[in-house]
Amino acid sequence: MKFHHIGIATNNIEETLSKLKKYFNIKEISKIIYDDNQDANLCMITLDDDIKIELINGKVVENLLRKRQYLYHTCYSVKDINATINNLIEDGAFLVREPKEAILFENKKVAFLMWDLGLIELVEAED
Repeated sequence: MKFHHIGIATNNIEETLSKLKKYFNIKEISKIIYDDNQDANLCMITLDDDIKIELINGKVVENLLRKRQYLYHTCYSVKDINATINNLIEDGAFLVREPKEAILFENKKVAFLMWDLGLIELVEAED
């Protein structure tokens, strides 16, 4: 598994982007998109050191936002998403969301698991 990005829950992606621009050197900002499969509005930011931050807004993060918990997940890129899921489950993780295509990642599959490291997202590695 290779670190890919952190996911941050937000009430308003545009407002969060404005704040982040004040404090970080941002190299790239994706368009804000709605993904039916994830039931969320999403935006990916790439900082000048290539660290990525995904901003997430929608029903999927409403409970977190009510608790003022903004760190949503840590994402890792994996070569074989199904094998990695099986290995993590053997080590005590449980599947929260089955693999589904994600528009933000060019329709590569993503899955969510709860593990000792908290909620993690797996995304298929780029070829």
